[in-house]
Amino acid sequence: AFRELLAEKLRREELPRGVRYLVCADPPGPRIGNGGSTLHVLKYLEDLYGDQWTSFTVLLIHSGGYSQRLPSASALGKIFMALPLGDPVYQMLELKLAMYIDLPRHMKPGILVTCSDDIELYSTGVTETILLDKPGFTALAHPSDLAVGTTHGVFVLDPCSFSGKGELEYASCHRFLHKPDVETMRQSGAVCVRGDQGDLGVSSECVYTDSVFYMDHHTAKQLLTFYKQVGTLRCEIDAYGDFLQALGPGATPEYTKNTSNVTKEDAGLVAVRQQLYSLLRGTALSVVVLHNSHFYHIGTTQEYLFHLTAESKLRSELGLLSVAFSILPDTAEVSGKSTIIQSILEPGCVVGPGSVIEYSRIGPEVSVGKSSIVSGAHINVKADIPPNCFLSSVSVKISDRVGHVTVVFGVGDDLKRSVKLLSDIHSLLFCGASLADCLELWSVEASDQLFSQERTHLGLWTARIFPVCSTPSESVRMSLEMLNSVQHMSAFKLSGFQLLSVEEILTYKDVEHMLKFRKQIYDEICLQRQKDKS
Repeated sequence: AFRELLAEKLRREELPRGVRYLVCADPPGPRIGNGGSTLHVLKYLEDLYGDQWTSFTVLLIHSGGYSQRLPSASALGKIFMALPLGDPVYQMLELKLAMYIDLPRHMKPGILVTCSDDIELYSTGVTETILLDKPGFTALAHPSDLAVGTTHGVFVLDPCSFSGKGELEYASCHRFLHKPDVETMRQSGAVCVRGDQGDLGVSSECVYTDSVFYMDHHTAKQLLTFYKQVGTLRCEIDAYGDFLQALGPGATPEYTKNTSNVTKEDAGLVAVRQQLYSLLRGTALSVVVLHNSHFYHIGTTQEYLFHLTAESKLRSELGLLSVAFSILPDTAEVSGKSTIIQSILEPGCVVGPGSVIEYSRIGPEVSVGKSSIVSGAHINVKADIPPNCFLSSVSVKISDRVGHVTVVFGVGDDLKRSVKLLSDIHSLLFCGASLADCLELWSVEASDQLFSQERTHLGLWTARIFPVCSTPSESVRMSLEMLNSVQHMSAFKLSGFQLLSVEEILTYKDVEHMLKFRKQIYDEICLQRQKDKS
């Protein structure tokens, strides 16, 4: 999917053409985390280019993961998530390249590591530039309140090395803390005081949190040698927690045994961490302190809706649009506080405030309630999408036949949560109702066969509850009927349909069909534009 999307962008000249774009998947087997992926990419580059890769400046964007907290990005990846910006619309990839456009010319050969669902905006003085030319690691740091620090990496900066003034400073880092609690931040000396004390004697406390980091080629080669020696990784390594915590003069090996932040404790994790600590200990960690900067994360449905529709700072700083590259007739009743991205809305449809519609075709008898997300849907039947609803249509191919499935949830539903026993599935909530009650309404039996993964992961992600239909509109109608039955506690039989879980939908997804649907919308918008011009 990624390669096809990149090829299409290059054909349309939406990306710089003097760059090599490579897609590298993790090796088959156990999940290896973004740290394992980073090591695997170094090996991939060496396999492709031999020693030549040591002269490259590389931007490495981690774009994997299931996107369980923002499932509209699950099928085609967060890096290809559309933004209400640009004409035609930018996706996250273009925004990343635009944000980092000044970095390569001030960067020695090496690797710049970032994620696909965060945005860093910063301002520097006219003569100030971010230099990525020091040995070891160099990380960007952003002022954040202490609550943000508990979910990020936090730098303990050497107080002698920076003043806290200006927009950009280079500081040396004593040690790096990974998702520390507030007490640990205070004890470690990570908390700084910012701003004017003023007449009231009020000042604001902050910590400097992580985002993007760079490593020079010497360090990258050390890591590659380590990866070759280890052979096959069997545990999840975190590029931030497991690389950066080994750095700086104040680093200690205690973190190697702390697995509280690990989703799944795998065999050998502690041993691998200890080896990495021994390898990287003593390596420099320089920090580019961006005093006037903001870090934004768009990885959950709530963050997505807030940043794209509310009066958020990100919306004003990036100049996000309410309507981006779409056809929107005057007779469509669309709230000014909603966001429409590369979609075609027909006269008569209604869209409530705080909702986002992307890559969709919305018919005249469709109403979308407030604070909902509609993605990839073709709805040409009468449909009422309730408030706070997540709805995403996916094409699937099973035994060479194309089908359509529409996934619906409440925007606050927890798709990551799972239970181990069938007797506990009543605690899983689907749109505010117990999953056990929902199954009863749909005449679906609660058994081991209901879930697509081994018995230890019984959750909304693995529950086989979504019917495969022959047309996109029919799949939307069916899923809304399911939702309606839950909201009104009325029976709606799902028998007679093949039912899939979200996990299975992603396995069977028909990328070609989904991209074709997006292209049809794209072509129709372009055609309408030409007509309007002439």
